[in-house]
Amino acid sequence: MTDPFLRVGLIVPSSNTVMEPDFHRHLGNTAIVSTARIFLEDVTRDGEMAMLANDLPRAVELLRTTAPDVMVFGCTSAGALGDRSHDEGIAEQIRQGTGARVVTVLSAVIGRIRALHPRKLAVFTPYTGELTGRIAASLAEAGYPPVKAAGMGIVANLEIGRVPTSEIIRFVESQMDGCSPDCIFLSCTNWQSVAAIEPLKARFGVPVLSSNQAAMDAVLEFSASSGSA
Repeated sequence: MTDPFLRVGLIVPSSNTVMEPDFHRHLGNTAIVSTARIFLEDVTRDGEMAMLANDLPRAVELLRTTAPDVMVFGCTSAGALGDRSHDEGIAEQIRQGTGARVVTVLSAVIGRIRALHPRKLAVFTPYTGELTGRIAASLAEAGYPPVKAAGMGIVANLEIGRVPTSEIIRFVESQMDGCSPDCIFLSCTNWQSVAAIEPLKARFGVPVLSSNQAAMDAVLEFSASSGSA
């Protein structure tokens, strides 16, 4: 029997409370979204490396049983812990384990940025300086070194998910003195930033991207190209 819906396997850190609701809200009429969680409490390099080593293989095994058409690796900063081959390695591990097409958030974001080809990219995150720097380095490696990269310095992932959209908007606005970007990227799948896109676009008159929106757009593009409902 042919399934009329696209089957999406979503892997998120265990403490992520934003990405799954975003996916169900925006893709729920066109896709079946099945989620597996990989353990993470604090958004640190060590915490994310342990998450990938200890829990990613099991999450892939679990989601394979849902017969996914497309898999989404839902952690931007974990994909940016090394050079681009690190993120590609995560995608290959998931692809080998499920046989599905794979979207990593970092690759989806870079794809959207390449389509816009900005000259002055600004990046804002809820992360500490170390992980904000890793995001900036990944974008620079792709050919788009940010003219501004600022983070809120939050470590506990549960607290990141509790930051209201209004506070994200205020944070970005507070960081814009002396910065005139032609594109803004809001990095983190556990940040309530999808709702900040239009207000910031109206405020600054430039394209605004977010981790979750980029990932959802990549899934929808796959759905359209594959002829799924």
